[in-house]
Amino acid sequence: MRWGRIIAGGFLAEVALIVVAIPSLAFGNQNILNWVAVIGSAVTSCGAAIWVARRVDSRFVVHGGLTGLTAALIYIALIVASGQTQPLIYWVAHGFKIVGGATGGMFAAHRVARARTVAGA
Repeated sequence: MRWGRIIAGGFLAEVALIVVAIPSLAFGNQNILNWVAVIGSAVTSCGAAIWVARRVDSRFVVHGGLTGLTAALIYIALIVASGQTQPLIYWVAHGFKIVGGATGGMFAAHRVARARTVAGA
């Protein structure tokens, strides 16, 4: 397991999500922020997982899922440390981080399998 890359990928996914979510605050509408948080969670974790999986030889989906889980745990730790609570939709977004990460791992596995097939042909 590439734990350093998993942790770095989770951190990068969470930073990217924050960067994407900040402009939605300008609209002053919590519903927009909620949608950005949920969709952005999946997208940023997927991208981070693809990056993490570039250096692995197996267990791509596990690496991706752990990347998404790391991103979720980083945000949860920040919220707990600040003494705030999270609305239910943010817990849904955390699930999307894990699913997005696993999906990124699947994309990476598919890319590697395709490259191996081409190289073997």
